[in-house]
Amino acid sequence: MKRLSLAATLLPSAALAHPGHVHDAHDSGAQFIHGLAHPVGGADHLLAMVALGLLAAQLGGRAVWALPVTFVGAMLAGGAMGAGGMGLPVVEPMILASVVILGVLVAMAARLPMAALVPMVAVFGAAHGWAHGAEGPATGLPLYAAGFALATMALHLGGIAFGRLLSRGLELRVLGGGTALAGLALTVA
Repeated sequence: MKRLSLAATLLPSAALAHPGHVHDAHDSGAQFIHGLAHPVGGADHLLAMVALGLLAAQLGGRAVWALPVTFVGAMLAGGAMGAGGMGLPVVEPMILASVVILGVLVAMAARLPMAALVPMVAVFGAAHGWAHGAEGPATGLPLYAAGFALATMALHLGGIAFGRLLSRGLELRVLGGGTALAGLALTVA
């Protein structure tokens, strides 16, 4: 009975724990935590961030640092645009496209040239960043942005580590295909 009453007590606060609900706009810790939570709070963001890490691991070489750095840099620029109220009408389709395309690239073990990958990753990063910035707090943007940049980089690094663990084999390609299918499922959800 005590467990049930404890669960009932925590339910209202669990509902408010979803990214987008900041209780104290002047609490810098809350802004940073809110930023950390945002990329992991949605399947579309989470899948794209990890898929980029998988792709970077699969490609190896300079892709291991160039793709994540490009994504995070463009994401921060997109975040500033979103927070500033600049319109980006294709943001949701672009976010979903990033999940599908990055997953397909991993599944196919595609070896596109960096000259094609870097701009594509920058566009995807800007779209994800715009969503983070537009949904973020009215104040405390620098700490919020630091949080979502750190969380994104951690997800990229997790994807890289996991991709290296799978050693670019069939398992990695299957994981890429699963990511692409999950992205397609999100488009109809």
